[in-house]
Amino acid sequence: MAGNSSFTFRGPHSSSQTGFAVTSGVSASHSTVLPPVAPALRSFDLFPTRIWQAQMPAPTAQLQEWVAAVLALRAASPRPAGRTNRQGWNSEDMAVLEQAVFAPLRQAILSGCTSALGEMGVRDIPFQLQSWINMHDRGGFNFLHVHEGCLLSGCFYLKVPAGSGKLVFRDPRPGVIHGYVKGAVPNGYSDIQLTPDAGLLVLFPSWMEHFVEPHDSDEPRISISFNAVTA
Repeated sequence: MAGNSSFTFRGPHSSSQTGFAVTSGVSASHSTVLPPVAPALRSFDLFPTRIWQAQMPAPTAQLQEWVAAVLALRAASPRPAGRTNRQGWNSEDMAVLEQAVFAPLRQAILSGCTSALGEMGVRDIPFQLQSWINMHDRGGFNFLHVHEGCLLSGCFYLKVPAGSGKLVFRDPRPGVIHGYVKGAVPNGYSDIQLTPDAGLLVLFPSWMEHFVEPHDSDEPRISISFNAVTA
């Protein structure tokens, strides 16, 4: 009949030698005392959350053309759509990238989404883009939100003057906010701030909470936001 096995921890105040005693069977004489050395720990990062960035090689003239197109859209329909945007303007039109002037950008975003979705294991699923203008005047911001029910979300920055508000991603682990450890360290709680730049493309999971900090410039901060959704 096989004997039982047990692990016994002997702390520093134990009368016996410090260490883990591994016993097998019924005889204590067969105990093996491990030396008091630090264990060789292996780390495993669980629940990874991935975003993607790319600095698009759009020439300045093309960015200026896109900015002019956006300003013309605002002039033609000055009432903002609202949603999460405050003290700025966002388009009612949710298919901005379908306009001919944005055709090269639309194709680049489609390619980027296809690549990112492939890394997520989402392949051979037809998708299309929802897209809209997101513009902030001085003091403008977007409050905390998600893009529910989408495959992927993102934004492309057209104009980013000094003082532009940062894009902030909220830590998606609900329990970590109650932990002792704070900061960008393993198992710590920390929101992630992304500094925008003209020509920067950002993709992120649509379920990840995010917001935009207040804009501190008299020149507008302009981006095109988008969702990849099933066709």
